Amino acid sequence: MPGPASVVELHEFSDLTIAAPELLACEAQDLFASPAWFGTLHAHGFAADTPLRLLVAGDRARGTRLALPLAGAGEVVSLANYYSSLYAPITCATDLDPPVLEAVLRHLRSAPGRPATLRFCPLDGAAAFARALKPALAAAGYLADSYFCFGNWYLAVDGRSYATVFAGLPAALRNTVQRRARRLSREGAWSIAIESVGGPALEAAIADFTAVYAGSWKDPEPFPRFIPQLCRMAAAQGWLRLGVLKLGTRPIAAQLWLHHRTKSMIYKLAYDQAFERFSPGSILTAAMLRNAIDIDHATEVDYLSGDDAYKREWMSHRRSRIGIVAFDPATPRGLIGAARHFSAKRLRAWRYPRATAATADLG
Repeated sequence: MPGPASVVELHEFSDLTIAAPELLACEAQDLFASPAWFGTLHAHGFAADTPLRLLVAGDRARGTRLALPLAGAGEVVSLANYYSSLYAPITCATDLDPPVLEAVLRHLRSAPGRPATLRFCPLDGAAAFARALKPALAAAGYLADSYFCFGNWYLAVDGRSYATVFAGLPAALRNTVQRRARRLSREGAWSIAIESVGGPALEAAIADFTAVYAGSWKDPEPFPRFIPQLCRMAAAQGWLRLGVLKLGTRPIAAQLWLHHRTKSMIYKLAYDQAFERFSPGSILTAAMLRNAIDIDHATEVDYLSGDDAYKREWMSHRRSRIGIVAFDPATPRGLIGAARHFSAKRLRAWRYPRATAATADLG
């Protein structure tokens, strides 16, 4: 029989090199559950004083099984924010040991300054971690509940070529891409480059992306260093696909895609509003999609976060991302938080029974 799981709490990702080197050596099951992702996010996507709680757990028989990156004190949350499309532990295992996860949660309840509330989001509700989390929280003494975070649109390639996928897109979208590309050609020579490795070309593409983003409709980035550092990290890992559409020498659209294993992810995009009449975003999306399917041989293309109408046009399926919140009833703040949360949930169920039934599968 395996021995009881042990938990070590770290406060720097660099400490994994000593505490759990095997987690750095294996390939993560998902890009958003990799040490490289979490390290970049914590260093460049959070305020400098954000406390990191990196809980490394395993058992004596099998060694380290997972590391759970968390942030905060009074309320402890998954190390995830505006930049995160998914959250899961760092692990080399394809399964998940419930006793190891329970050990992490019991550690949080017994450590000094025990948090009154835990929050994990966004999660893949069908994944092993999300399925195990609520029972593990209950076993550790928390009161837990799940909730809807956002919709996630994706394209199941199913072995098709780009030409076949494109032919299956809505006729209006296909016509827009083709007509606007011809219109753009009448305006002048245009080109698309997709950068995937580090070096001067990548730095120039990052500068182009920044310029396009500044001329787009989007709000300024809350952490301007994050996207450039993400591009450099992703290039070092072999994950980067940074596409730039130029009219002459001027960048007018840019998209950051990430490719991990067999999945291509559309992470961040923008176009210069001064060139909106050419639909440069759609033209570039078509080129990036061709690269993902015919060059990278992606089996899935993931539009990540949100139910924007344009995502439905390009993708074929939708799934939900969920969150799980838990309250420690042995703390005053946890008990009050639980009372408020579950009372509000019952009230919503009474007032909006159809909406409640539609999300009942979240648990």
